[in-house]
Amino acid sequence: MIEEKKVPRQKSQNIILENREKLSISGVIDVESFNDESVIVDTEMGLLIIRGEDLHINKLNLDDSVLNIEGDIMSCEYSDKEGSKSKGGGFFSKMFK
Repeated sequence: MIEEKKVPRQKSQNIILENREKLSISGVIDVESFNDESVIVDTEMGLLIIRGEDLHINKLNLDDSVLNIEGDIMSCEYSDKEGSKSKGGGFFSKMFK
């Protein structure tokens, strides 16, 4: 019997912002939450928070790890995944302080 070895997936991510209106993100694992003012995305490089106005998710393909967002994009900010969990603070704990 041939034993199959699991090769760890290389972390990689691209973020392409066009005219502050179209954002393409690769390396997406999951979308934690979203509304028209923020999108919280779990990526291979950590938690990514996109803030803006009139934000819409145009494409989400978790098989290809791709997310496309349109709207008036104000900021993109990374948050350490391990750091936020170890402090006992997730999205909802910060929201309900």
